[in-house]
Amino acid sequence: MENENNDVAETDLPAAKNDFLEKLPVGKLMRMYAVPNIIAMVTAALYNIVDQLFIANADYLGSYGNAANTVVYPLTVVALAFAVMVGDGACTFIGLKLGAGDSKNASKAAGGAVTLSVLSGIIIMLLYFIFSDSLLSLFGGKVNAETYSNAKEYFFWITVGIPFYVFGQAMNSIIRADGSPKFAMIATLAGAVTNIILDPVFIFPMKMGMAGAAIATILGQILTAVLSCFYLFKMKAIKLHKYSFIPDGKVVGKSLFMGLTSFLSQFSLVVSMAAVQTMITKYGALDPVFGIEQYKQIPLAVLGIVMKYFGIAIAVAVGLAAGCIPVVSYNMGAGRKDRASEILTKMIISELIVGFIGLIGAEIFPQQIADLFGAANESEYYSEFAVKCFRIYLCMMPLATLNKGTFIYLQGLGKPVLSTSLAMTREIIMGVSLPIILPVFFGLDGVLYSFPAADILTFIFALILIIITYRQLSGAKKKARIKTAAEKKKIFPR
Repeated sequence: MENENNDVAETDLPAAKNDFLEKLPVGKLMRMYAVPNIIAMVTAALYNIVDQLFIANADYLGSYGNAANTVVYPLTVVALAFAVMVGDGACTFIGLKLGAGDSKNASKAAGGAVTLSVLSGIIIMLLYFIFSDSLLSLFGGKVNAETYSNAKEYFFWITVGIPFYVFGQAMNSIIRADGSPKFAMIATLAGAVTNIILDPVFIFPMKMGMAGAAIATILGQILTAVLSCFYLFKMKAIKLHKYSFIPDGKVVGKSLFMGLTSFLSQFSLVVSMAAVQTMITKYGALDPVFGIEQYKQIPLAVLGIVMKYFGIAIAVAVGLAAGCIPVVSYNMGAGRKDRASEILTKMIISELIVGFIGLIGAEIFPQQIADLFGAANESEYYSEFAVKCFRIYLCMMPLATLNKGTFIYLQGLGKPVLSTSLAMTREIIMGVSLPIILPVFFGLDGVLYSFPAADILTFIFALILIIITYRQLSGAKKKARIKTAAEKKKIFPR
């Protein structure tokens, strides 16, 4: 039986390989990897949230700035989708290869991820500059002239920082795969702290407006990228060579396929957000209050606040599950499916706890949360809609966090097809169709009902996959016990 109190510092772990992932207690490994990754994910989520907090409380920006921030937010998620596809895919591939003792292909995966993250960041930046007007319009930027002006200014500067953002987020996963989750956390945390310090300086005394918020974000992202680059020169379990940075077709293909779930879970979220933001703008214009010109931006601004709150809970949920990827994939590569099953149980319980904590905040303190984002300075319609939006839109948060954790766990298990299918069900099939269908019957409220309805329906599929996964892992454990018993009988015959 494993000793849960066996305290081994990261510095005491083997430098040549990550075999401690097969030896240390599962609970301890989850704390070692998940906690720093949760902090890193929450910190990354805070970039946009902090921007919106200060924007909302600047009297010369207010709800127009809030709405502009909401418009741009999905486009940052698109960049993140490519970053996590490269990073999480390589992380899973590296874990499987290190578990199987294949250090050469692990090195190729890490180096290839570096190259791909740089190239994809530059390409996304160029595409954003070329199609900026169309993209802003797609996400409701033209709800009114003031919102569009703010969104365009903010998006320009955010686009400048995209290459640094993509590189830093992709390297976060590689650093974790190398066995240094704490450094990954510190690199992300340093960038976020920089943003938090500079945001109020640029927005209030310097009155740089939306540009100031974006530039503060860029400087934080640059710091994270620089620290991540520094780490590449002192990796522990993975040794990078010149050939590592030349993408190997087979290795890159497998890595990207394993990261497809991470990509689709983020990218499909953007598709869902596009549908939700389009519908909330459309049906808001038909509302007797929000159809008035001076209030048109309110539904979009409020939706942004609610999504930012939800984003923190999801950052914890994703950080928890993604932090388990190196542990799950290594143990699967080493044939320890019993440990993979134990991780699944602990992850499910943890994800539900995260969701219930988030639910309590959304249902009991919606007004107080909205006030943080400037609701106290807005009209009564703003506050009333914010409270309603929190309580309806987020009423199924425990299922949302569990669904998200299940996507990612299946990815770490080396089952990208099942993982991708579940992610697509939630974000594309449910996330797009329900916001379009329900408002036909319930008007603006129908957009709010679509979110919990999608999580309930997705949970049905997630539960089926969880049961199947448990059976497969327990079947493997039973075969292992039979094999061990047979070997013992052969060695020690009666």
